Amino acid sequence: MTSHRVSCRVSSEETHPLVCSVYLFFLFIMINSGKLAGRTIFITGSSRGIGKAIGLKAAKDGANIIIAAKTTYPHPKLKGTIYTAAEEIEKAGGKCLPVKVDIRDESEVQEAVKAAVDKFGGLDILVNNASAISLTGTTDTTMKKYDLMNGVNARGTFMMSKYCIEHLKKSSHAHILNISPPLDMNPEWFKNNVAYTIAKFGMSMCALGMAAELAPFGIGVNALWPRTAIWTAAMEMLSAGGAKEFCRDERIMSDAAYAILCRDPKKYTANFYVDEDVLREEGIKDFDQYSMTPGAQLMADFFLPPKYTEGLLKIPTRGYRTWTRSYSDSSSGGKNDTPDKIFNEIASKINDDAKKEINAVMSFVISGNNWCVDAHSSRPFKISKEEPEKPDVTFITDEETFAKMAKGEIKATNAFMSGKLKVKGNLGIAMKAEKMFSKLRES
Repeated sequence: MTSHRVSCRVSSEETHPLVCSVYLFFLFIMINSGKLAGRTIFITGSSRGIGKAIGLKAAKDGANIIIAAKTTYPHPKLKGTIYTAAEEIEKAGGKCLPVKVDIRDESEVQEAVKAAVDKFGGLDILVNNASAISLTGTTDTTMKKYDLMNGVNARGTFMMSKYCIEHLKKSSHAHILNISPPLDMNPEWFKNNVAYTIAKFGMSMCALGMAAELAPFGIGVNALWPRTAIWTAAMEMLSAGGAKEFCRDERIMSDAAYAILCRDPKKYTANFYVDEDVLREEGIKDFDQYSMTPGAQLMADFFLPPKYTEGLLKIPTRGYRTWTRSYSDSSSGGKNDTPDKIFNEIASKINDDAKKEINAVMSFVISGNNWCVDAHSSRPFKISKEEPEKPDVTFITDEETFAKMAKGEIKATNAFMSGKLKVKGNLGIAMKAEKMFSKLRES
């Protein structure tokens, strides 16, 4: 794909401006080469997000895409089903088979692989994209969540690969690509969400082991991970839109995946790729094109060594400890906006409907001082200066940031993404804090 260079010389005398424009156009985008035309690609977790984006990119070559996911009916908050994704694939130029499959279920996996082979005559590429996440510590991770993450991420990747291998061996261009991180054994990635890290690294270990195992058969096995946070429907739901400016869009991952899948699998295997590295190798120089907000500071993804995170915002760790970082910008904090006054005003404005909607116990650690907001629907609303025994979510911040969130000068999600707010516990419930603050701002 680095071969898409064009000469700006149309004669011995001058450079034609149109040709130069074409040169610059190709220099900055990842064009489709047609190398995946007629190839059959099975993508898990592809009804939306990165999985669907990879399918759409390959579809432009005329590839056969298996959209494999559980979503057959519209989700109230997440857009897309296997059928709507299939329609997009076919509009993009590919052929598509949507299959409903829970990759934790062995019989469903076997049936889905058989359906794909029956439909398209074989398999060339497997993309293990499906993943489950819960960023919780050991005592806060239920065994149901643990089993879900390991069942989907590590076991699901292993099982999908297991049942695709016999068909991939028959292909002249066989790839397995896992959307999983490099195996960086830094305790930072384990200490606050060890269950998730085990599950995600399980996918990466599958790539490492299977690359060696399958090399004699010419099957390339690699992993791909984003340098930055990626804006997906799931991220939008989780952050209530607040993280958008810190993210890149899905195209950077689909472009990088496309580049990998077009390479010779016999030569390119056993790699832990990072999206930006792959695209630089392909001659891409403009990465601002992938930013949700061009020019904005981006946030590094998890699991990356320091060379990739330099100059990026750090994803806040989720340990329960007092947030001690100070910020010099205090112009809009206001000494009168003390936590006491803010919580008193919140208490006066939360009605029964708001309490039912929040339905949670929230702990706030503000500049080292504890507050408990008990908005559980089964009890009277109560705010107290104490540390609750089992909060649903804990917020750790400083007085200035808390005041700004209360006044609407900064969203809780933005404070979280920029590192000014730390969160422990259920992030879905954490998003409900904005409901509480919105009540405070009502006249």
